Amino acid sequence: MKVLFFVLIFSFLIGSISAQSDLNKMVETEKAFARMAAEKNTRDAFLEFSAADGVLFTPAPTNAKTFWTARTANSSLLAWTPEFADISSNGILGYTTGPWEFRPKGKDDAPAGFGHFITIWQKQSDGNYRFVLDFGINHSKIALSDIWTAPTYLEKGLVDKGSAADISAQFFEMANKESIEKAYKTFAADDIRLYRNEKVPFLGKKEALKEVKKVKDKINFAKRSFFTSATNLAYISNSYTLTDKTGKETEKGYFLQIWKFKDGRWQIVLDLFKANPKE
Repeated sequence: MKVLFFVLIFSFLIGSISAQSDLNKMVETEKAFARMAAEKNTRDAFLEFSAADGVLFTPAPTNAKTFWTARTANSSLLAWTPEFADISSNGILGYTTGPWEFRPKGKDDAPAGFGHFITIWQKQSDGNYRFVLDFGINHSKIALSDIWTAPTYLEKGLVDKGSAADISAQFFEMANKESIEKAYKTFAADDIRLYRNEKVPFLGKKEALKEVKKVKDKINFAKRSFFTSATNLAYISNSYTLTDKTGKETEKGYFLQIWKFKDGRWQIVLDLFKANPKE
């Protein structure tokens, strides 16, 4: 019995070390991505660090390599730094998020735009990380920083209570048929990060629910969603619309949710909804 106990402890420690190594490698990849954008140009950086099927929102989902190949490199500077990162326990899927700023004429120019980005990374067959999704919001100025943090990325127990896809479907059904507020009360993690355009991110369930409560219109989600998971981490992205009591469309856009299996159940740890620009 003691031998089995020590084998389990040893396996857990090896898994922790491996996950930490993957997490650090992923964050260093994000930093190298930002460094190349600053030292060379944004176009080449995105082409280098995007997976073949990497997606940007412009505002609709667009293949990143196709989008950036069609653009001409220039001297403008898009600068960013990761402030938070997490990764699946098997090191396959992870994400980074943090502030960004845009300087139209380069590093010596005054910043003309600010916001937060979310980059989802996937380990490739060669062991390197490349982004499969890049999304973000605009908001007021937040200073860039070299400090980043991460949660406890290895959870106790196994992922044995439903798939993330099934649980997220329950969230969408509850939000549509009952209320958005109830859906977030039920499925949001205590440490959720809630992103809404033109607003600084809301950190924690209490602040997130205050923001969600403001939404009075009915929300509808597209039936086919893009969903990817790896052990205890998953993400889903699709379009949404809001309609008022008369059925008139009041808003449409795209969303991204990152789910994590923690404390014995799947929970939303990051949530971004961004309306399309009004025509």
